[in-house]
Amino acid sequence: MADKEGFLKYKRQLPESRKPEERINDYKEIYEPLDPKVLNQQAARCMDCGIPFCHSGCPLGNVIPEFNEAVYHNNWEQAYHILKGTNNFPEFTGRICPAPCEASCVLGINKDPVAIELIEKEIAEKAYELGLAKVKAPEERSGKKVAVIGSGPAGLAAADQLNQAGHEVTVFEKDKEVGGLLRYGIPDFKLEKWVIDRRVDIMNNEGVIFSKDTEVGFNIKAENILQNYDAVVLATGAQHPRDLKIHGREAKGVHFAMEFLGRQNQVVGGELKENPISAKDKHVIVIGGGDTGSDCIGTSNRHGAKSITQLELLPKPPQHRQTLNPWPEWPMTIRTSSSHEEGADRVWSVLTKEFTKDKNGKVTGLTIVEIEWKEVDGKMQFFEIEGTEQTLPCDLALLAIGYLGPKNGLLEAFGVELMENTLPKSKNYHSTVPGVFLAGDMRRGQSLVVWAIAEGRECAVEVDKFLRGGESNLARRDKSFYSYEDEVNA
Repeated sequence: MADKEGFLKYKRQLPESRKPEERINDYKEIYEPLDPKVLNQQAARCMDCGIPFCHSGCPLGNVIPEFNEAVYHNNWEQAYHILKGTNNFPEFTGRICPAPCEASCVLGINKDPVAIELIEKEIAEKAYELGLAKVKAPEERSGKKVAVIGSGPAGLAAADQLNQAGHEVTVFEKDKEVGGLLRYGIPDFKLEKWVIDRRVDIMNNEGVIFSKDTEVGFNIKAENILQNYDAVVLATGAQHPRDLKIHGREAKGVHFAMEFLGRQNQVVGGELKENPISAKDKHVIVIGGGDTGSDCIGTSNRHGAKSITQLELLPKPPQHRQTLNPWPEWPMTIRTSSSHEEGADRVWSVLTKEFTKDKNGKVTGLTIVEIEWKEVDGKMQFFEIEGTEQTLPCDLALLAIGYLGPKNGLLEAFGVELMENTLPKSKNYHSTVPGVFLAGDMRRGQSLVVWAIAEGRECAVEVDKFLRGGESNLARRDKSFYSYEDEVNA
């Protein structure tokens, strides 16, 4: 315990963000540098809770109280080694994780939880500043070759772990640059891409081979991969978006969110001159109340949208936990993102009915109706409220209502059997094809970046066991922490 009275003396404090009217003019990260004194105080708020529920809240099993104490004592080397023992990419999760660990923080029972995500990010950045995040290539090679298909967080985590285990790893990426969703889905104002490049450079120098602009099934056949590699990890994510099947869906100006966000990231990264989908001077409607919808709002504001309205089918969440949603469950409360602060109208409990369009087929409006949620036979159902139908002006509609699973083609090319919900059949990360493994959203369905990293790490253990005949020294979720002394002496 860093400071036995820290949680009493200090309040939760996060970095100041740049003013909304300033930051919507660029795609830089929005937060100002943090005073080291503030960080020290935030680490001191971690209390001696006896049973750290934050461990179970974190999909990676980060050893949070220990790295908090190290930060409090300014022992950055120890803090980084503790964190890196469970998380390959703390610089990613420290920026974009919704922090389920904080939702499980014991201090959060009756106070604001410890700012764990902030501390994680600062540990990672300090590690780069002090030269602690450095190339560490494996001393011996196994002679085995592994192909990782997909360079998102799951694929990168699996590749990093398997490379450190001594296997020769090649990551195949269909796009021009590495990162998957991290690069082509998450806006730069949440995750600037130099953060990805910095880590990929280290992995490359450690021996990971990156084959970009290579789409398995097109540039290279699945049969060739199976013939030339001892094991294959499929980790291309859940890229099949859920559609909105209402009248007028075919109208020009109705797009999936990732069509809009991905192209904008290409513009910022210099791959495209301009985004073919523009929100400038348009009435934008974002359908879907999650993180992707929020990203559409932030990007539309930066385009200079005339108005932005976000629609959500579910009721407006409460400000605070309800009786049936106790700690340490994930709090089902309303969340206001930085993009919401920049400007948008949020509407809950509405059902989309029809897109209207002009004679040229371009979208002009969206008809909606208010709904009421009721419990019927033990299940929540919604009912339209008579007389509430209205048509909102709409020049651009962005669908951000989730993903159904992996795109068609790749799993079939490798002969992997599917379940009825289109997700692949798997057991302990093994697919139905010997030597072919699954990780991340492709295996479990749409989820969080932190879960993708956890999946990649766990999948790597199974691959390593397969290649070595049943044994692996790679860390697992249930026993993944290596002591600081073991890490330093390794």
